[in-house]
Amino acid sequence: MSTQQPNPPDSAGRAGTLTPLRVAQLDLAGPDGEVLSFGPALPPAASIEGGDVYALVRLRGRPVGTVVCRVPPGKCAADAVATEARALLARTGVPAEHAPGPAPASADATPASAPRTSVVVATRERADQLARALDSLLAQDHPDFEVVVVDNAPATDATRDLIAGSYADRGVRYVHEPVPGLAVAHNRGVAAADGEVVAFTDDDVVADPNWLTALTRPFATDPGLGCTTGLILPARLGTPAQILLESHGGFAKGFAPKTYDPHHPPADEPLFPFTAGSFGSGANMAFRAAALRAAGGFDPATGTGTPARGGDDLYAFVRVLTAGHRLRYCPDALVWHHHRETWRDLENQAYGYGAGLTAYLTALLVRRPALLPALLRKLPRGLAHARAITAHRDSAGAAVPGAHGAQDHPWPRRLSRLERRGMLAGPVGYVRARRKARGVRPPWEPAGRTPSEGRQP
Repeated sequence: MSTQQPNPPDSAGRAGTLTPLRVAQLDLAGPDGEVLSFGPALPPAASIEGGDVYALVRLRGRPVGTVVCRVPPGKCAADAVATEARALLARTGVPAEHAPGPAPASADATPASAPRTSVVVATRERADQLARALDSLLAQDHPDFEVVVVDNAPATDATRDLIAGSYADRGVRYVHEPVPGLAVAHNRGVAAADGEVVAFTDDDVVADPNWLTALTRPFATDPGLGCTTGLILPARLGTPAQILLESHGGFAKGFAPKTYDPHHPPADEPLFPFTAGSFGSGANMAFRAAALRAAGGFDPATGTGTPARGGDDLYAFVRVLTAGHRLRYCPDALVWHHHRETWRDLENQAYGYGAGLTAYLTALLVRRPALLPALLRKLPRGLAHARAITAHRDSAGAAVPGAHGAQDHPWPRRLSRLERRGMLAGPVGYVRARRKARGVRPPWEPAGRTPSEGRQP
């Protein structure tokens, strides 16, 4: 992969003046085949004619990798990116699941095989971004789905008015949740959903037209599947904060499908299932509704909008896995995420990542104390893993954006410190959030019933 080097952080640990990258996508007929299409990742961006480019590489529509390259002046951008893409595929090869041609006969790939699905989008005072996300959701090729918007602790009527004025007549349902917190909002969406599968995405994404079908089709062929996650790529890389976030790993988990089975733990992940961040992210996930409800849903004391700052998605992944269900990562299920643009946003995210990680682990131990022995056995390796993923890394010789999971990308010292500070604060934040959430139970559980957290799978 051809890469450009970042400018070094300044004395405050900032990213300096990283060069913006144009985000594109390239579709090839084969690993060394002709260019089928090339252009900006999302409209209405201007055509790409030169400069630094970050491109998703597809093979006949299926995502297989990303490249970063500089298009020389006067050279055709499609040809320059295609050269890098072919070189990448020659080095790495193409997983059988992503090779061109029809899917294996054992995998029913027709859209009709996808189960009835409810898509839940939690939002708060971001009507403009929400409209963009909803337009992409309503263009999905999934044969049977609904969209439920959960307006979380709104300060204005902007979201309600948007749905009533532009989307209600297109089948989008509006649900109000007065208690602040992403997990509470997601639980409200689960209670309102009527699908066999409940999918979740954020109000700052644009979903690929095949996203929902690719994310939910595995449920039709695997009765033991409890959760799926998908690929998240950056919609824009125009500011140093956006570039550094993607360099730190962003939200993508690579381009190879992977199934996590609690009955057959992966040999290459000794911390399984507690490194839930490797499974996927909340902007692109789906659950079998019955499995999620049986697990008690999302912990209301986790997530954005609470003192815990995050961890709601990680908690749900582990709860479903520890209940005996499988989880599958589906790179064909793609959404484009609009990363936050400012340095302050990136600082908040770094702190929130750390806090959310330890908050979700605290939530697991509080709600499932039987997991404590397993967690203690893995604690030494877990601490080493935490140090590695939060370590300060100099920019010299590193790729921007960094390769997925490579841990060789730049990460300024200030962000490293904030992430570790968040880890220390996460358990306290969870305790504070749990006190605030006392008495809040999943909306599908009647009052007076013993909360789901007390049951064993």
